[in-house]
Amino acid sequence: MNYFHEAKAHFVASHQHPINQILHHITNLLAIAAVVLLFYDWRLTLICLVFTQVFALGGHAFFEKNEPAFRKYPGITILASMSWSLENWFGLRQAWSALFDQRKALH
Repeated sequence: MNYFHEAKAHFVASHQHPINQILHHITNLLAIAAVVLLFYDWRLTLICLVFTQVFALGGHAFFEKNEPAFRKYPGITILASMSWSLENWFGLRQAWSALFDQRKALH
């Protein structure tokens, strides 16, 4: 298993509480907004980035009661988080699973 898959598996395992998951999806939306707003007003980017930390750390402190995945896998966790959110937002996880289930059934 490569480093990214390990980090993503750890990320998913440490984000089981539904409210924490919602807060992390909001965090990922705010991170995307921060990048877009950087071209408009850097202060709005800064506000978005502060709120990403408030939501993410708050979710772990109050709901999940564990350490953020970032502590074990610094840096790559951001990509794992975005990947996780995109899979959930667009149903890619279900489509991917269905594709592999279909391939296994054919063999």
